[in-house]
Amino acid sequence: MLDRFRIAKQPEVDRLRQLATAGGLPAPLHAGTGGAGQRPDFLRALQDRAGCPDAPVAVIAEYKRASPSRGVIETGVSPEDAATAYMTAGATAISVLTEETYFGGDLAYLGRMAGVNPAVPLLRKDFIMDPLQVAATAATPAAALLLIVRLTPDARTLRDLREQAEAHGMHAVVEIFDEADLVLARESGARIIQVNNRDLETLAVDRTACLRLGPLRAPGEVWIAASGIAEHRHLAEAAHAGYDAALVGTALMEGGDLKGSLLRLLGREGTPSFHPPASSGCAACSGHVRPEYAPCASGSPSLPENENPVVPDCGENEGAR
Repeated sequence: MLDRFRIAKQPEVDRLRQLATAGGLPAPLHAGTGGAGQRPDFLRALQDRAGCPDAPVAVIAEYKRASPSRGVIETGVSPEDAATAYMTAGATAISVLTEETYFGGDLAYLGRMAGVNPAVPLLRKDFIMDPLQVAATAATPAAALLLIVRLTPDARTLRDLREQAEAHGMHAVVEIFDEADLVLARESGARIIQVNNRDLETLAVDRTACLRLGPLRAPGEVWIAASGIAEHRHLAEAAHAGYDAALVGTALMEGGDLKGSLLRLLGREGTPSFHPPASSGCAACSGHVRPEYAPCASGSPSLPENENPVVPDCGENEGAR
């Protein structure tokens, strides 16, 4: 799958390169008069467990409309509604999928969420492998971006991308899958380390992976557990293993009740608070996925080459919501 993700991102990199050659790259976000444009401190938010200090770990709630392994998850909740629901329920930060081909994301979602609450720390979750992608992220309100060791398995490259992000006031979350990845992450100077229970080559999830690696956390590092986390006890297990935060997406997005799902995950009393309206007949917002894009019986993705499994965002309908 990583090769497919690389291929899917290449047109974006090529487009950014053309913009850079023409001098048309968007300008980075800068703090203006009175602090306008100031990015929230993603690292400090995790350390302070902002939003729900009594939770076992900080929760980074994810806005994920679709995924390669699940097809369409939920398209009836707008970025604005998601930001409101998550922050009201106690999220420390929000992870925003911006990858378009396989996850139905959009870079514009970052600005739309920040427009609802500029103080929310936003993590751009995408397949970032080129300095131009970091530059494009710097033009958004993102407080952090994701770097994946297996996508850029070179400590120097990881360091350069991280330092570029930090120069623009963003933190870098460096994602690993095993001990070998951890070695590279540390060589690159990573401070925020995310352990993904999902192998991006096979898409298989093994929630014990983060529990096994947790004891390797070093002083001064902030660790995030990701994938396969769906219950309050999973948060407690992550905390016991030494994690500072957990990133949760599908378990919160399924069904459209983001606020209620997060309240229950955090162990708070919660009732369903938002349900997406019935389909308006707009094919882009119907939430259906063609059979060939559904996971196969074994749980592996069944994605045709060069195909897009995700229904597009219908901005008109979402804006009306």
